[in-house]
Amino acid sequence: MTNEMRAVMVEAFGEPEVMRVVDVARPEPASDEILVEVRAAGVNPADWKVRRNGYWLTAPWVPGWDVSGVVVSVPAGENRFAVGDEVFGMPHFPRPAGAYAEYVAAPARHFARKPATVDHVQAAALPMAALTAWQALTEAADIKSGDRVLIHAAAGGVGHLAVQIAKTLGAWVIGTASAGKHDLLRELGADELVDYRTADFGDLREVDVVIDLIGGDDYESRSMRVLKPGGLYIGMTNPGALPDLQAAAEKLGVRAATVFVAPDHAVLERVAELVERGEVKVLIAETFPLEDVVKAHELGESNRTTGKIVLTV
Repeated sequence: MTNEMRAVMVEAFGEPEVMRVVDVARPEPASDEILVEVRAAGVNPADWKVRRNGYWLTAPWVPGWDVSGVVVSVPAGENRFAVGDEVFGMPHFPRPAGAYAEYVAAPARHFARKPATVDHVQAAALPMAALTAWQALTEAADIKSGDRVLIHAAAGGVGHLAVQIAKTLGAWVIGTASAGKHDLLRELGADELVDYRTADFGDLREVDVVIDLIGGDDYESRSMRVLKPGGLYIGMTNPGALPDLQAAAEKLGVRAATVFVAPDHAVLERVAELVERGEVKVLIAETFPLEDVVKAHELGESNRTTGKIVLTV
């Protein structure tokens, strides 16, 4: 194994063109870390938002958090994984993980075994979106059987997984999406669909939980008004806005929360079980080789995809 690898580097934050593939030093795993040879890396809105704005990170920066690959080294005392195991995960978030690269080093407990029924591309599309959906539905909302759950952008990367996970929890799922995506969402388990281009979801009533993956004042206000008294609005686009959301919700007699996704191998193991049982499937919008990372981000930022974008490494 050489000491160098290919990786996508962002030397200064900005437009997609700031990314280029370069040779960099292969990461040296710490005493509690495994080294994973990356076979595929998922592309998420967090990737291009940070690439554009930087936020809490500094350049130079190797983007990406979603990984699927093969373990190539394990530290002494690591008993969950062995060399050759196929794993997937969202290591380090919100710290840099460097997933757009040939190798990633991270704590073993940030990974789970890859579902045996899917390939690395599908597995790489799962971690951040599935963890976000799971943590919103089970930890923020504590969904119960029979709850009415409204999911905005139901065909998107997080949305289509949230639809399926909510169904496994026994919820009645309402989704907003363009009409052309309704048949697909019905196949994934959605019970009721609203074409946001021709109908007003604000006409809904007695909703227990809203998962808002779009955001903005208009969606926030209208979403809160469809909730039953004491219902919960979960704003997924700007965790820093939580105090304002809670103040607005209180005036309407409802509640507000947000989710800042975190690595969790136990949840990934649950997700893997659902995938292997056929209860959850991840949709792939398109794949790109690492060298076409600029095209991948341009497509992602168009907000016109159904499912996930994945880089093959």
